[in-house]
Order: sequence, then C-alpha cells, then structure tokens
Amino acid sequence: MGTTGSESERGGGLADDRALLGRTSTAERVADILRTRIAEGFFRPGTRLSEDSIGGALGVSRNTLREAFRLLTHERLLVHELNRGVFVRVLAVDDVVDIYRTRRLVECSVVHDLGEPPFPLDGLTRAVADGERDAREGDWKGVSTANIHFHRELVALAGSARMDELMRGVLAELRLVFHVVDDPHALHEPYLIRNREILDALRAGERTKAERLLADYLDDSREQLVQVYAHLVETDPPTVTG
Repeated sequence: MGTTGSESERGGGLADDRALLGRTSTAERVADILRTRIAEGFFRPGTRLSEDSIGGALGVSRNTLREAFRLLTHERLLVHELNRGVFVRVLAVDDVVDIYRTRRLVECSVVHDLGEPPFPLDGLTRAVADGERDAREGDWKGVSTANIHFHRELVALAGSARMDELMRGVLAELRLVFHVVDDPHALHEPYLIRNREILDALRAGERTKAERLLADYLDDSREQLVQVYAHLVETDPPTVTG
C-alpha cells in the first residue's frame, strides 16, 4: 500500500503552492501547506519527505522547512527517524482508539453544553448538504471531506479557539487512517444519514437527543474503523517510500 511517483513529481506538485507563501514566508505557512497535502493524501502514511524536493518546490530554506517538520511532528502527523529522515506517520491501532476517545470527550461535551436553542447551525447545514451532494455524484472522497467539515463545525459551536485547534489536529491524524483504509464509500456512506439526524435534532432544539445520537455514532464509527484498520495493518501494512 505504498506511494507511487518519484520525489520530483511530489515536489513538482508542491510548486503550485509556492504562491501561497508570499513575501512573508514562515515555517507556520509551510506547515499549513504540508498539513493540507497530508490531509488530502498527496503525502500518504509511510512517505519520506525529501528536504531537497520540498524545499526547492516551495522556495524555502532548509531551516524553515525543518521547523515546519518539527511543528508537524509535534502534531503527530510526521515522525523523525534517526539517520533515515522524516516520514508521514503510520498510526497504530491504539492511536485510533485514543483519537476516538478524544473525539467523544470533546464533541459530546460541546453538544451537552450548547445551552438554549436556537443554535447557529449554518456551518453544519452546509457540511451535511455538501456530503449528500457529493454522495449523489459518486464523489466519495468529497463525502469524506464533508464529513470532516461536519465534525469541525460541530465543535465550532462551542466558540472556542482552543477546541477548534485541538479538533483540527485530531481530525488531521484521523485522515492518516482514512488514507490507509482508502475506501471512503464504505467508511462514510452509513454516516450521511446520521449526520442529518444529528442536525435535525439540533434544529429542533433537542440537545439531549443530539448528544445521544452523536455518542452512538462515534462508538459505532470507532468499532468499524478499528476492525478494518487492524486487519489492514496486520495483512498489508503501509510501506515506507521515498
């Protein structure tokens, strides 16, 4: 389940992002670009990140790139292996379980503490509509992205920048698992209707019902994903490439 394509091809794709850096190039902006590329599956789990090809494509110094790598290592998206380089992290099954433990604590607490309706649901409504549209068009990667947006918008209801940042990191890690499973249709189709049910409950002001639906949703999703992921990493683990 390794990555195909040469380092030059991967670096060449990044060249399109160079304009995003502007005149105030920083390690944080480089980290943002690489984080997005990892989330999109451009750099898959197990891929070695070449300082030469990425630094050349983005036009940044080696020190800036290393600082970006350090930031993403802190976020558990990359791992540094002594004398080998920097790689996109391959998560263990225990990591998946811990991610869902964190999601349940954060997401359910947000819904529990929403207060009195009506709730600001525009972001959730867009995410649900985007997922349903992409499903009708057979764009299952789009469904996956819309589902991630649904959960980020759910946490955004708390109005907490700290929670938003925590959830961004947790969901970025989760996408590393999705790239290994690589079957967004099977992963996300069962939850389209459940996203809609949670949204409908919140629209109706039924916060307690929405919290229960969400808890069941996350428990079922964890069980499904752990089962599939455990089988994959045992029988066909991601290979280190680059």
